[in-house]
Amino acid sequence: MKVYQENKESVNGSIQIINSTILHEKARHGLMELSMSLGLEVMRMMLEEDVEQYAGPKGKHNNEERTGYRHGTEKTTVVMGGKKIRVERPRTRAVDGSGELPLETLSLFQTEDQLNKAIMAKLLSGVSTRKYIRTIDGDNTDAICASKSEVSRRFIEGMDTLMQEFFTRPINQDYPVMMLDGLELGKMTILAAMGIDDDGKKRILGIAEGGSENSVVAKGLLEDLIHRGLDIFRSRLYIIDGGKALHKAITDTFGSIALIQRCQVHKKRNVLSYLPESEQANVSLSMTLAYREFEYETAKSKLMDLVGKLEHRYPKAAASLLEGLEETLTVHRLKVPGLLRETLCSTNPMESANSACRGIIRRVSNFKDGEMALRHAAAGFIEAERGFRRIKGYRQLPVLTFMLSCYATDAQKIITA
Repeated sequence: MKVYQENKESVNGSIQIINSTILHEKARHGLMELSMSLGLEVMRMMLEEDVEQYAGPKGKHNNEERTGYRHGTEKTTVVMGGKKIRVERPRTRAVDGSGELPLETLSLFQTEDQLNKAIMAKLLSGVSTRKYIRTIDGDNTDAICASKSEVSRRFIEGMDTLMQEFFTRPINQDYPVMMLDGLELGKMTILAAMGIDDDGKKRILGIAEGGSENSVVAKGLLEDLIHRGLDIFRSRLYIIDGGKALHKAITDTFGSIALIQRCQVHKKRNVLSYLPESEQANVSLSMTLAYREFEYETAKSKLMDLVGKLEHRYPKAAASLLEGLEETLTVHRLKVPGLLRETLCSTNPMESANSACRGIIRRVSNFKDGEMALRHAAAGFIEAERGFRRIKGYRQLPVLTFMLSCYATDAQKIITA
């Protein structure tokens, strides 16, 4: 029996070591995948800087000091994260007709891998990169070595700058719609705010470490957005999953001018959770048909009829439907039309952004602290934003903007009365 116990402990110990090794390997691959996305973005920025040295900024063709001009793009390969990756690189030609001009950044990325794993680990953990820059600089006096050192320095500083700009970039345009939702990363939760502008374009406005159930975290995030330029006096539609903490943070920060749309998908899910499986399909259909009504009064009447049918046999389901019912119909009260209403009646666009971010950093799940999770989320959202498209129904946004302005006027009259 003792021998069996010792063998069992030995096997369990071996399994733990294997599992730990697998997790470490997954994390390493996840880190490198995420790093490569950021690294390629920084490399593109550096290539554009090289081109501007020859040809000047895009669109300015009357620069008499330029020595070259833009000549389209072509496919090439660079070394990133130990792999050869196909990319599209810009081309420049000399104005004197002597031929194509070399891009210093491209030359180095084609021969050397600038994506050092240790540097990326420190960047995503929030550690200063100065000591790495000093290591790269060394005592190089040779012109070629000094040139390589300069490119490496620009790359590392560019990576760090890209991360810092995400957290501090100014909010210098209007967003009539804001969605807020929590993103689960391992054992950590990140609260994200996404703005939708007048053209229907999405942008991650800010993130904070902490769940959507924490009103202090939510209010801190909103105050940071205001500090960076978000108009506090603009009437805006806030779309949330129904969390009380988010609701409190929004109303505490923006007051009566804030309009809140509770996610209809979450509401339906909550109601169905109080019902037996045999009743769920019929109730789900009834709620769907009610929410599809254009007129606010008709939609509300159908939902209230459903409350009446449920309250005798399933009082908890009826209470769940009744709780916050008015705020699930905000888009109806604002008379938001067709396709745009389908988009704004739920948090699905924000959840899609969260899903894209989660997919990018899917292999990294063990974070030593909230700061590390926050920086990984930032890196994921930076990459996810590259694939953002305009929301469905964006052409109908002027209707929403007009209705929001009318609501703001009415709210102001009430306040000053």
